[in-house]
Amino acid sequence: MKFNTKVIHGGQHHDPSTGAVMPPVYQTSTFVQTSPGQPLNPDYEYSRAANPTRSALENALASIENGTRGLAFSSGLAATDCVLRSFKAGDEIIAMDDLYGGTYRMFTRIYANSGIKFHFVDMNDLAKFESLINENTKLVWVETPTNPLMKIADIAEIAKITKKHKILFAVDNTFATPYLQKPLDLGADIVMHSATKYLGGHSDVIAGALIVKDEELGSQLHFQQFATGATLGPMDSFLVLRGIKTLHLRVQRHCENGTKIAEFLLNHPKIEKVYYPGLPSHPYHEVAKKQMIGGFGGMVTFTFKSGKKEDAISFLEKVKVFTLAESLGGVESLANHPALMTHASIPEDKRKEIGITDDLVRLSVGVEDAEDLIEDLKQALL
Repeated sequence: MKFNTKVIHGGQHHDPSTGAVMPPVYQTSTFVQTSPGQPLNPDYEYSRAANPTRSALENALASIENGTRGLAFSSGLAATDCVLRSFKAGDEIIAMDDLYGGTYRMFTRIYANSGIKFHFVDMNDLAKFESLINENTKLVWVETPTNPLMKIADIAEIAKITKKHKILFAVDNTFATPYLQKPLDLGADIVMHSATKYLGGHSDVIAGALIVKDEELGSQLHFQQFATGATLGPMDSFLVLRGIKTLHLRVQRHCENGTKIAEFLLNHPKIEKVYYPGLPSHPYHEVAKKQMIGGFGGMVTFTFKSGKKEDAISFLEKVKVFTLAESLGGVESLANHPALMTHASIPEDKRKEIGITDDLVRLSVGVEDAEDLIEDLKQALL
């Protein structure tokens, strides 16, 4: 089954009781039992463990990422937290140096305090990355493209190293989506999504997802989710599943508009640098071409020639079609100041070290008419 068909039909079945084309929202906390310990349906006894609407979403997630099991969470961070619960004091985790601020905060302010040691490294330096591996290393965590600097990590090359050392390898695929990039096919063990973003696609739900190929790993993660309770409710599951059904159509337009916006900014006299993996000037453009099939997404980041924070803030206060707000991946275009908003939890010295400067602006390019978006950028840059 091709991807465009999978997003609509993959892992999905008509409701057996009514024939409903879309799965019903099973707004129930519990399910009837015919005798103590004997549920009427053996798959469902309490919605924290499993709910039919959430199951429909999880089956779709597994299908579109070419996995065997999908798990739906109450947020992307809840999904990340579930993975981290697999480890204990003394274990070590190697992570990309450029990460979503919430992920960095969880790693350094929650799990580091539990005795887990984190190493943050540029994953494009494979020799340095491999040199950090030791007998205590249990997980490698990568975003690609990264948030907000749009760095690209070579998933297949990293997977060769993690398999050699028998280490779990997780990829945050939020920016690329499974329409553009399939980490499990490239050798990763775990795929994570903030399903709030492109999978949901309409800025109306908070959700997260994990997808794996190994069934034993899937069972372990499901137990951790069940035991800690960070599950997605049935209505939110319905909304994400509805969003997935148009993922292919939306991401095509995100890519088209993202490319046009990046090219416009690249030639603007006030712009110093544009971060977009679809540009030939991107340092890892060739890696992006190899693993991002069909386009380069709708996320664009840029800095000002002046290097001034005031210019970034002035721009963000002037946009009209773009909306100044956190988050990304919805049909509407959003603009964000990482240092003051999504990445404020990262210490200033660390932000500067990796390149998140005070004049950096991140755009989530939506599916509006590209000419209207460019006109908005022109007037905001005056």
